[in-house]
Amino acid sequence: MWRRRRRANADEVHGDRAWDSVAEVTKNRARAVDLRTQIEADDVFARGYALRATVPSSAHESAAVGAGRPDVLDFVEASNRGRLANLIPLRIGRMIASPFAFFRGAAGLMAADLADSPVTGLTAQLCGDAHAANFGLYGTPDGHIVMDINDFDETLPGPWEWDLKRLAASLVLAGREGGVSENGCIEAAEDAVKSYRRTIRDLAELPFLQSWNALPDKSVLERAKADALLDDFDKAAQKARRNTSEKVAAKWTAHLEDHETGIRRRRFIDDPPVLTHVDRATADAVTDGLELYVDSLRESRRNLIARFAVSDVAFRIVGTGSVGLRSYIALLHGNRDEVLVLQLKQARPSALSAYLPVDEPKHEGKRIVHGARLVQAESDILLGWTTIDGLPFIVRQFRNLKGDIDPTGLEQDHLDDYGRLAGALLARAHTRSLDPRVLAGYFANDTELDEVIGRYAVSYADQTEADHATLVAAVKSGRIAAEPA
Repeated sequence: MWRRRRRANADEVHGDRAWDSVAEVTKNRARAVDLRTQIEADDVFARGYALRATVPSSAHESAAVGAGRPDVLDFVEASNRGRLANLIPLRIGRMIASPFAFFRGAAGLMAADLADSPVTGLTAQLCGDAHAANFGLYGTPDGHIVMDINDFDETLPGPWEWDLKRLAASLVLAGREGGVSENGCIEAAEDAVKSYRRTIRDLAELPFLQSWNALPDKSVLERAKADALLDDFDKAAQKARRNTSEKVAAKWTAHLEDHETGIRRRRFIDDPPVLTHVDRATADAVTDGLELYVDSLRESRRNLIARFAVSDVAFRIVGTGSVGLRSYIALLHGNRDEVLVLQLKQARPSALSAYLPVDEPKHEGKRIVHGARLVQAESDILLGWTTIDGLPFIVRQFRNLKGDIDPTGLEQDHLDDYGRLAGALLARAHTRSLDPRVLAGYFANDTELDEVIGRYAVSYADQTEADHATLVAAVKSGRIAAEPA
């Protein structure tokens, strides 16, 4: 009997399943994978290579401005809907700080620009906001310090090209802000693409288990040819090792006596507007949310969290794109003097969702958590989701073994190496959901893509500077209110 071959990239997020008949499709609908059909690696590579005929590398040099792009100020005002009104001026103040800061708060605007750009049709689980500052260091459960994508607010299945173009454009903007020469900025963007391609090629040749289990630790610097970053990585790793719940408690809490129970426990110290206490009703709602959150954890970790008790809750402003959303930190007490600080951050619909053919998720927090678990080599063991007052949230450890390398503070050779590192990390992240062999087949040995996306990155950085200037002018004219960042 003829049997249609399963698509080579069936392990993509929305990969097809192929069966003998429509009846068999219905019969086997519950099956998540097809373990009966073996596909030769050469066939997978060939499928990717065939895409070059319809989407050559040169096609990726699309216009910076998409046909469906909204007016810049209309976009900014629309993105503020649903946020806490008193914090919107602070968000605007952070966005006008620099073109790169504007870029960080405008993932949806770039998605509108990319919506009509040529793509191969190969789908990966996207970061959705893969700019250069969204790669950071964090600790694994066994104490290793790794570097990976660390923000998944916009994660969705989509074209791999979108993440790569956003990374490249961000490197140009970060370099310009840091005073790197224009040629240096372009080189960083091009080398990020080159590193992405080469990492895809390398992963395509590895045994599946080896490529899947590879940790993006310090050794990734050597593989990405980013040796100039060794000192930066070591400094960031040392700082990350000091970033613990105990340090947060020492800096942001004080021992106070609970007048109701007579027990002395730690409480957060107000530091307005960044850190402020919430009222009793909100604290109770957050605690209820944490109790619901436990169900989103794996069973063994539910037992772990059940041993803690919430001691205090505060509101904390975070980030640029997240300013104005509800964000809390909760202080929990464990064994004797042990403390644990958890962050609860409101989850909004992905800024990419309006431009991608995806189903509306049942819970935006669950979408973010599932995306992170799929993409990261190791995720926070306490990462989960919950609902508070009818709104979706994600929950994670706050600053636990976390660090970063600021791309705007890097010299030219370091920025170039940072681009290589980020490109390699993005490639590894994408291959958790997209078979690297089909993408390696598409890339073949062609280096044209590096320069094509490099030129796009410069063009988009120029457009972002113009968009930033438009917002600055609106603030100066009084149309949009802003507070100093």
